[in-house]
Amino acid sequence: MTSRKATALAVAAVVAACAVGVRAHGRSGEDLAGPTPPLDDAGPVEQRAPAGAWVAEDAKALSDAIADRDGPSEIWLRPRTYRGDLVVGRTVAIRGERGAVLEGTGTGTVLTVTAPDAWIDNVVVRRSGRKHTEEDAGIKAKAPRVRVTNVAVEDALFGVTLGPCPGCVVEHTHVRGTEDDVELRGDGIKLWESSDSVVRRCVMEDSRDLVVWYSRRVLLEDNTVRRSRYGSHFMYAHDSAVRGSRIESNTVGIFVMYSNRLRVTHNVLVGARGPAGVGIGFKESDGVDVEDNWIVANTIGTYLDRTPRSIDAPVAFDHNVLALNDVALRLHSSEDGLTFRANDFHQNVTDAEVEGGGDALGVAFEGNHWTDYEGYDLDGDGVGDVAFEVKQLSAELTSSRPVLQFFAGTGAMGVVDAVAHAVPVLAAHRVLVDPRPSMLPRRPR
Repeated sequence: MTSRKATALAVAAVVAACAVGVRAHGRSGEDLAGPTPPLDDAGPVEQRAPAGAWVAEDAKALSDAIADRDGPSEIWLRPRTYRGDLVVGRTVAIRGERGAVLEGTGTGTVLTVTAPDAWIDNVVVRRSGRKHTEEDAGIKAKAPRVRVTNVAVEDALFGVTLGPCPGCVVEHTHVRGTEDDVELRGDGIKLWESSDSVVRRCVMEDSRDLVVWYSRRVLLEDNTVRRSRYGSHFMYAHDSAVRGSRIESNTVGIFVMYSNRLRVTHNVLVGARGPAGVGIGFKESDGVDVEDNWIVANTIGTYLDRTPRSIDAPVAFDHNVLALNDVALRLHSSEDGLTFRANDFHQNVTDAEVEGGGDALGVAFEGNHWTDYEGYDLDGDGVGDVAFEVKQLSAELTSSRPVLQFFAGTGAMGVVDAVAHAVPVLAAHRVLVDPRPSMLPRRPR
């Protein structure tokens, strides 16, 4: 294992343990300091039923009040356990004093909401069934404008499932997954055909995926996702955004498929390790903006497959830090319409790879900082006087002799590239060119 790879593993472990900004001393003498993470306090808060409020003293009173079409518009719960699966079929607010628990039978979904504008607030929801075919969940909402706030979901196969649920909100909610293997867990938060919805200031851990599928204009903001499979998985989720979130120690941080006009800003994507580890990846997506993110200590920092598909819908990576990754950037092919501007490629084991032995010469690199740059700045304008180039002899070898692909990423191939770096004449294969590299480290704004 190279010293840089060991450093990356160490940083991932430290960041996951401390849940603070990434800080690693680099060769340039500068510190890498990540932003303050989102608050990790999601779940029920201290509140009391106001004077005159209608209060359900037990599970039967709660069930009867929900079923009564002329019942109270707001139902308060005491700090006790209410047992039984519930269906909310009318517009009502169910609010708990701190310590209120909705406990299911263990045979289905604990709380199913089928009425528009219903509000579930400040409760613990636990003990769903375990049927994947039924997507047994803590909370399942199937109506417009449902709100789920200040909720904790535990001992549930799926956490919070929305769909169809346009205009819904999940806020300040903590979903903790089961102890099953990650493939056997349900999704922590799932949006299906739930356009114009918001997931904000939530914590999801030890779950499977945070899913946004077939939903437009969805906002994921200020969330924390850890020790799961996909920190955020978008598919056919046009005009959506994920920002201000901390996504750490998952198999994949963010992965986007067949989704156009996404904005990914001010996130920390750290510690996606293992053979499939990717900080952020895109497949066949157009018009994407990735700005001001920290992409740190992943196996693959950024993976791009046919993104963009059209040069008329460009994709831009601006002001990101890609640091301490095994591979900072992996491309399926050279993508016209793809731009990297003012990013900091900081102490990665490999700055860039292109699958199949290709190159990234069709990608526009403009003013990025590279810790591997060995050029000079004689006029002192902060811009290198010679272009930065990535050349890889290993890529040439694997392209001409595919059987050598078996050794990709090994120490042996690392030695091959190190020799080619020391003796440049051996490596004619250019992977990328940044004609005006920055001499100074870049940081998110």
